[in-house]
Amino acid sequence: MPPSGTRNPVRRLFTANPVRGRLPFALRAAFCVAVPVLIGWTVGDIAAGLMATIGAFTSLYGSGRPYINRGVHLGVIAISFSLCVALGNWAAAVPWVGVLTVSLIAMAAVLVCNALSVGPPGAYMFVLACAAGIGVAAEHLDSWYIGLLVAAGGAFAWLVHMSGALLNFRGPEKSAVTAAAEAVARFLDARGSSDEDSTRRTAAAALHQSWNVLVTFQPVHPRPNGTLKQLRVNNHELHVLFARAMAAAADGKPLPADAAQRARRLCYLAGRAAHFDRTTDADEMPLGRPSPWELLRDALIPGSPTLYVVARAGIAVLLAGFVASGLGIEHAYWAMSAAVLVLHQGFDWVRTFQRGFERMVGTWVGLVLAGAVLALHPQGLLLILIIALLQFTVEMLIVRNYALAAVFITPLALTISSGGQALDDVRGLLFARGMDTLIGCALALAVYLVVARRRRPLHLPEAVAQVLEAVEATARHLAIGAVTTEAARAARRDLQLRAIAMLNAYETGIGGTARERRAAEEIWPAVVATEQLAYRTLGSCWATERIGDAAAARAVGGSLFGLDGVDRFAAALSELVTAIRSGSVPRHVEQLPAFGAAEVTTLQESLVHGSD
Repeated sequence: MPPSGTRNPVRRLFTANPVRGRLPFALRAAFCVAVPVLIGWTVGDIAAGLMATIGAFTSLYGSGRPYINRGVHLGVIAISFSLCVALGNWAAAVPWVGVLTVSLIAMAAVLVCNALSVGPPGAYMFVLACAAGIGVAAEHLDSWYIGLLVAAGGAFAWLVHMSGALLNFRGPEKSAVTAAAEAVARFLDARGSSDEDSTRRTAAAALHQSWNVLVTFQPVHPRPNGTLKQLRVNNHELHVLFARAMAAAADGKPLPADAAQRARRLCYLAGRAAHFDRTTDADEMPLGRPSPWELLRDALIPGSPTLYVVARAGIAVLLAGFVASGLGIEHAYWAMSAAVLVLHQGFDWVRTFQRGFERMVGTWVGLVLAGAVLALHPQGLLLILIIALLQFTVEMLIVRNYALAAVFITPLALTISSGGQALDDVRGLLFARGMDTLIGCALALAVYLVVARRRRPLHLPEAVAQVLEAVEATARHLAIGAVTTEAARAARRDLQLRAIAMLNAYETGIGGTARERRAAEEIWPAVVATEQLAYRTLGSCWATERIGDAAAARAVGGSLFGLDGVDRFAAALSELVTAIRSGSVPRHVEQLPAFGAAEVTTLQESLVHGSD
């Protein structure tokens, strides 16, 4: 069973997560935020420079992407920030229109960021940008002017973020392959230990991510004999190592003594893009993830997990806006931003509660520091230095300990929103900030619980069923040894994606409410068997692909299932899928092929016991 993490929220406040490589990221973020303020101070308009920092938060996105793809990605984000601020400023004239606008932007941002796996800070910054536009409405600046300021900050962040291409154009690809090689090596070292399952999942996810970087986020045709092509070869070798380890585990055989050493050699060579004697044709490469349009279409299917998160966040944001406005709180958009922050990533209940608790505690402690900064009323270079230091500190801490990071987020946000002006009622502003955060976080947690109680925990069983369907589709290609056709590669990709999604769904369930946790524990034996079957199938595909000769591959595929064995195997999987979705007892299928028979039998037994 995967670890569910520390459940004591107070203990988590004092827990530091291990993290590496944050220094360059934090320095870049601080530089991107400081320079617009410096320019604004230089030209005599510090408020304009502070507004441009909203666009500078573009620097927080896209770090692992290749540079060509990164340029488009960051450009879209910078433009979106500009539009969100302008829309917020335009809508601020009528309070209820402002609340509705922030809510709609929150739902759209949550949908797109979750469907496309944009990554932290995700949808939150888009809502914050819209809220910032509402916050400066009292300055009576034109919406187009505010939008241009934000776009200018985004353009500067774009240039800084892309500057690494001049020094190491293929750096992100090398890093992705290196990370995959390290993960595979750790899995090979952990064979037979208690860490085998977790390291296997980590390795599978790292390999999938590396193919996203090497295939999904790349031009269709890489330069022949270039670094990218060689990195794909290196990554292909890693997949073969991983597949052999999976096959050995399934058959109870030991691995070659130098298996982990070979993975680490690939890790070493990936950082230097060294060349192998073997080349890999483009039609042997795994397919990247589906297109953005396909991902968005899947996210919009009724009942999808993404749509559920969107609805939950939309309800909470709308409620937070109207409640804060109804209580006469001037900065109601702060409550809306806090609600989005708690819910936008679609965490389980444990992590959602932890995020809300950490945000509230961190904010209220941070109000003391914010009060000191606002009372000091720094100007000029001192203001720029404080903003840069706060941003740097936030980025260094936010992964290690979110509550501690929130202590510094609070003075940073209030300093930027002050527009460089002296405030008449600092205590009133601090109290409003604390109350808005409390309202937003509390409403977000309440909405989560209410919606969770009214929703049956069906996502995990459906995720298991989808993996079994993907196994069936992939097995039909495996049975005839045709594992590198376009259709076969698509089936293998879908199987990998669904296996990862199933494990994520389990972790969400085991960290959910008491009812969700019970449901996840009941189906855990089926999850284990399904995961083993998925990786056995994928591993056999990689091993078959390695053969190279088409006739020999067909013979191997036929030997796995025997005469008509794949049809019996598919029939058994279809029975299991039907039983999972209907809650019935699966019909026993006789004479299963040796391939997957143990996992199918375990699944049948677990579903029979689960229905008792």
